[in-house]
Amino acid sequence: MKIKLNKIIKYLIYSDLVFYTGWGLISPIFAIFILDMIQGGSAFVVGIAAAISLIVRSIVRIPFGMYIDSSRNSKTAYYFMLIGLLVGALIPIGFIFARTPLHIYILQAIFGIAMAASTAGWTCIFSRKIDRNKESTEWGIDAVAVGIGPGIAAAVGGLLVTYFSFSYVFIAVTILGLIGVLLLLFIKKEVLNSRVVDGSLFMHRESRRLKKVRI
Repeated sequence: MKIKLNKIIKYLIYSDLVFYTGWGLISPIFAIFILDMIQGGSAFVVGIAAAISLIVRSIVRIPFGMYIDSSRNSKTAYYFMLIGLLVGALIPIGFIFARTPLHIYILQAIFGIAMAASTAGWTCIFSRKIDRNKESTEWGIDAVAVGIGPGIAAAVGGLLVTYFSFSYVFIAVTILGLIGVLLLLFIKKEVLNSRVVDGSLFMHRESRRLKKVRI
């Protein structure tokens, strides 16, 4: 079965795959990292750290989305996506230097904000550029990418910590994250050339066509 994707959708999925595969390396070892390497680390600290990331991300996600929608141009969405992903990719480096629960909490809050910004931009562009009559298929391909990649990486992450150290894992996550950011640069020209939301542009053209018909 061969599925043809347009360039923008293809690279958005590639970026998701690489970035979230990197973070999949952390998922099985993050709690162990906090317990072993953070002063005062405990199961409670692990829970608070996870909660901070999810809650902060949830709080700012809709305001970011509303701002992007109100701008009505792809440039805003693209830079939200790019800068958010870049900040998110650098967070694991911060874990290497973290020593207290407060450090972890701050990093998790920044990560939540970064990923809210990135997701707001990413979903906007993906929705605008998705191929007609392939909507479910292309959203499904991305869902598979962010499921299988991190799933495999989870096993690898545990292996890396066993034979190397947490620092090696965090560096690997950052490298993969930066590759995910780099992939977005390959579609910069195509995205920025579309200054108006495609759906809005279509509706505008359709409205003009109907007015002509009525006249």
